Amino acid sequence: MDRLDAELAAETSRRRFLQNAALGGAAIAAAPALAQGITQGLTDLHLPGGNAQRPMTSAFPGKGSMILQRVHPPLLETPMDVFDRDVFTPNDQFFVRWHWADIPTSIDVDAFRLTIRGHVNKPIAISLEQLMRLPRVEMAAVNQCSGNSRGLFQPRVPGAQWGNGAMGNAKWLGVRLRDVLDLAGVKAGAVQVRFGALDQPVVAGAPDFEKALDIDHARDGEVMIAFGMNGTQLPLLNGFPIRLIVPGWYSTY
Repeated sequence: MDRLDAELAAETSRRRFLQNAALGGAAIAAAPALAQGITQGLTDLHLPGGNAQRPMTSAFPGKGSMILQRVHPPLLETPMDVFDRDVFTPNDQFFVRWHWADIPTSIDVDAFRLTIRGHVNKPIAISLEQLMRLPRVEMAAVNQCSGNSRGLFQPRVPGAQWGNGAMGNAKWLGVRLRDVLDLAGVKAGAVQVRFGALDQPVVAGAPDFEKALDIDHARDGEVMIAFGMNGTQLPLLNGFPIRLIVPGWYSTY
């Protein structure tokens, strides 16, 4: 059993909880408390549209010093000096991007299932343990928000006003999406694979955030379901227990 297997085995014996004032329970600190309690001064992103100063924080679970773009949901930007230290961005300073504020604050690894359904021969729901029995692949791939550097646009456009740090490079460990799809048996005529995640809309009637890949792309052998990142398990804020990696594409997947 390697280090990653040992870590994940330990997780299956208990729930993984975020136990931090910033994300304790299902709530996140309000802005006044945030300003007094979890920030560490300001950094200037030199954005042309003004309002370029951002707080620095180390208060989010599993994260070191990060540029705070938003609290709820967490939007954390990697400081630029981090990219000068190594070709791989460390997990504790890898950027964080969530679309919906109702993010998971605990994961029951025993109960977690990856569900494959739709135009398949056999709908399946596989556990993390079953997933890890499939042939493993490892690859280096950049993970970048499609809004990276948005704060530098002129004229200014809506959305999180990122500097250049909504990106990172990691060595990912996981299994090919193709192998998982083969377990369910994709039927002839399937066009796309659609993906959902654990964050949920907080307003009734709001659309869920989903993405899709053409079936040929999904089965090309490069798209992977990752459970490891830079030699250890995924941080919860970066998708624990599994996330999709689509090399060469923006990380909206």
